[in-house]
Amino acid sequence: MWELILVMLERLGIIVTVAFVMTRFKFIRHLIERREISKRSRISVIVIFGLFGIIGTYTGLKINPEQATYFRWVINLGEGEAIANSRVIGVVVAGLLGGWKVGVGAGLIAGVHRYLLGGFTGFACGLSTIIAGGMAGYFYKRNKNSRIISLQTALVVGMLAESVQMGVILLLARPFDQALLLVQDIGIPMIIANGIGTALFILIIRNVIQEEEKMGSIQAQKALKLADLTLKYLRKGLTEQSASPTCQILLKEVRVDAVSITDHEKILAFAGVGEDHHLPNTEVQTIATKRVLKEGNLVIANKEEIDCGVDRCLLQAAIIAPLKVKEQTIGTLKFYFKNEKGPSPTTIELSKGLSTLLSHQLELSEVDRHLELAKQAEIKALQAQVSPHFLFNALNTIVALVRTDPMKARKLLISLSHFFRQNLAGTTATETSLEEEIKHVKAYLEIEQTRFSDKLSVQYRIDEEALLVRLPPMTLQPIVENAIKHGLKQLQQDSLLSITIEKQKEVVHISIYDNGKGIEKERLPVLGTKKVQSKTGTGIGLVNINRRLEMMFGLESTLRMKSEIGKGTTVTFSLPVNRKEVSK
Repeated sequence: MWELILVMLERLGIIVTVAFVMTRFKFIRHLIERREISKRSRISVIVIFGLFGIIGTYTGLKINPEQATYFRWVINLGEGEAIANSRVIGVVVAGLLGGWKVGVGAGLIAGVHRYLLGGFTGFACGLSTIIAGGMAGYFYKRNKNSRIISLQTALVVGMLAESVQMGVILLLARPFDQALLLVQDIGIPMIIANGIGTALFILIIRNVIQEEEKMGSIQAQKALKLADLTLKYLRKGLTEQSASPTCQILLKEVRVDAVSITDHEKILAFAGVGEDHHLPNTEVQTIATKRVLKEGNLVIANKEEIDCGVDRCLLQAAIIAPLKVKEQTIGTLKFYFKNEKGPSPTTIELSKGLSTLLSHQLELSEVDRHLELAKQAEIKALQAQVSPHFLFNALNTIVALVRTDPMKARKLLISLSHFFRQNLAGTTATETSLEEEIKHVKAYLEIEQTRFSDKLSVQYRIDEEALLVRLPPMTLQPIVENAIKHGLKQLQQDSLLSITIEKQKEVVHISIYDNGKGIEKERLPVLGTKKVQSKTGTGIGLVNINRRLEMMFGLESTLRMKSEIGKGTTVTFSLPVNRKEVSK
């Protein structure tokens, strides 16, 4: 028996190899991470795990219980022979990762194959393989809230499935004496080996996923650090003065041989190997750079595509990523390498992330440029409230989450991107939909809620029929920001912000309530009508909102405020569903 256990444990090396290979398939990774997969991918998963079960059968040991002999590798079986195998591992893992449908599907493939091999246990083993898939699916349902199944659960389910198989053999295989002798010989070895094998399979998957997530977190943290370091320069726009220090920072922090930034026509800055002949303010010449500027897609370029015409140039390969503003390519970010093999996959992913972050910073510079060109002083002041302090706070929050919760960090990056895109759109648009305003507010609040940890609760009561109503851009977000900055920020716990949108006949009523410290009575009549002293803003945000609401809808749509010290503040206003022209 012990010799059989050792031989079967030797075969677990195959499981390690197969588990690692499986993590390379995209749809398998989606299954592991419990994402939705297509019907076609689900069928592929079933087939792959079913084939894994078949491999487990062929790599088993052919057993003759009467002669007490076994043979390595299985091709066919005689009438009195059976198999000590690891078939159940693939089927159980399929059920644990994909549910009963995937488990039973893989079990059918592996089970029918086992039945066709013959032997006096053929039918019993085939049936028990299907049962094992369904049983594993039950444990999948019980552990559906877990991201990846635990090793303890995998071990128990693997051993339990094999124990059930031994029971089915005793019930169905004939002659019974031969079945009993077989179970006595292989029962304990197979239960132990397949339990360990199932746990080992899950362990390999967990380790590969966690290692890749760790590397992704490190790269994300580096990208955010670089974004923070370069922000103060690129906020000035894409110029020689901003590009030069940015290239120096990137060259120092990223493992590359040279860094360059171009606009649509010329090199703005170059740092590193080759800077003696790649001079700023010279025209873009290389084929690869022109292709990126034209198509807007990242390119991995070889020596021929980046040939600068200088024989002594040591640069052999490059990553060229587009820099975009409003989906228009306005320049490129280039990382150069002296090695002909070019960049590693990790460096390529880092380049993609950096180009996106730098593009967002350039969009912020566009916000600043529009502010400077704004004809109305009120709009200029309102947009100027999009200060770098909010971005720094948000980036610091994301950096803190990168190691502990990478998925949430990624989600906050998307929210931050949406928030600043909406701000940029607000500099030129004259009106927007209430739906877009709510999206803008939600992006802002998602970042703030993370910063406040568990202190801030947000309630939404929104009538879906009201979301098509038009209003001036950046109306809701400054009100919400005021509520947090001046009302809720000083509360230690139980901060509540409530946003209510309700349609009543031809009017949409909007209410924003916070349970903060409240506003003094003598200050209420001034808010929204006159500029007030503010340590954290311009002091005319509410004035600007009121002015634009009045110009668009009339006096009946301006802000109304109710507040009580220690109990909170409510800001309300109304919008007509069918807007009429307002006489100016």
